[in-house]
Amino acid sequence: MRVYLAGPEVFLPGALEVAAAKKRICAAHGLEGVFPLDAPPQVPPAECPYWMRIYLGNEAHIRSCGALIANLTPFRGPSADVGTVFELGFMRALGRPVMGYSNAAADFLDRTRGFLGAAARRRADGGWEDAEAMGLEDFGLADNLMIDGGIEAAGGAFERHEATGDRWRDLTAFESCVRRLAALRAG
Repeated sequence: MRVYLAGPEVFLPGALEVAAAKKRICAAHGLEGVFPLDAPPQVPPAECPYWMRIYLGNEAHIRSCGALIANLTPFRGPSADVGTVFELGFMRALGRPVMGYSNAAADFLDRTRGFLGAAARRRADGGWEDAEAMGLEDFGLADNLMIDGGIEAAGGAFERHEATGDRWRDLTAFESCVRRLAALRAG
């Protein structure tokens, strides 16, 4: 089974080394990892702007895969990368298995409160809000309920692991997702 490897690692220096490590883990479990920077199965039209060719290439990758594993480690804030979340939702809408992982083990509420600092405050009802009186999600989940919910509704798993080193290169939780996906495929 081809598995789309969604995540913000594409922005890393050495992104292809991370891709190669993920692909090796997939192969060891009988899966074929497909990284966003791989050549797409359908070449987007040359007249498209560069950013649109990237989008179309990634969409073609997703459509060509039987499942998706998303790196949902917080990216530039307390939540996952929005592009990665879009890709996860796209695959979920196709009705295919999705798995997710985060190398930050804390609940979404705790990360959001930490990000907001003093701007996060208790409401009279005991919940939390930001400086604009917008409520903060408090479900004990890894990220926004639509992310956790989409993964669970697809029969997937959202693995949380507190990385002790480089959170973008720690593949402990990723490998757990690969094992679960391989078992799901075999079962």
